[in-house]
Amino acid sequence: MSDAATLLATRRSIPIPMLREPAPQGPILDAILTVAARVPDHGKLAPWRFVLYRGAAAAAIGEALAALVAARDPAASETRLRVERERFTRAPLVVGVVSTAAEHVKIPVWEQVLSAGAATMNLVNAAHAHGFAANWVTEWVAYDEEAKAILGISPQEKVAGFVHIGTPGEPPSERPRPDLSRIVTEATAPGA
Repeated sequence: MSDAATLLATRRSIPIPMLREPAPQGPILDAILTVAARVPDHGKLAPWRFVLYRGAAAAAIGEALAALVAARDPAASETRLRVERERFTRAPLVVGVVSTAAEHVKIPVWEQVLSAGAATMNLVNAAHAHGFAANWVTEWVAYDEEAKAILGISPQEKVAGFVHIGTPGEPPSERPRPDLSRIVTEATAPGA
């Protein structure tokens, strides 16, 4: 098996609480993001962008999300508010992959959305290739317009994912994978 095949076969999601410092930065982070952007992109539209959440900005965003939750639900528990405060600091780096898909005369929106998903998966694989671990989630903040505004995401944009990246604090565990006999079919000729 080639190194690339081994890499793809060994990638695992690490639970977010197990992601520790260090996270990629500088030239390594640039290399990871460059690979993330190397995806099928009909029309060369780059219908996605990356937002880096880390450090003091991530902590401030967490405070703003907690305030949003508290304003909507004055009875929100301290545990719930702590979860919101820590949402973007649970891992040392969170990369938001934002779909900027829009109507185009030639390129269907669906293809643009798929390109954003491919960029997200390439980001996860590139992090793994550089010795880091990642976990791709969305959660409620991806779908809430006020939360998106706090995160610097406009109403016409959609979140493909928030990829939490860090150094694994423990080895990944395997999980059951789909049985190929349940997900693969052979095409048949019409009328056969």
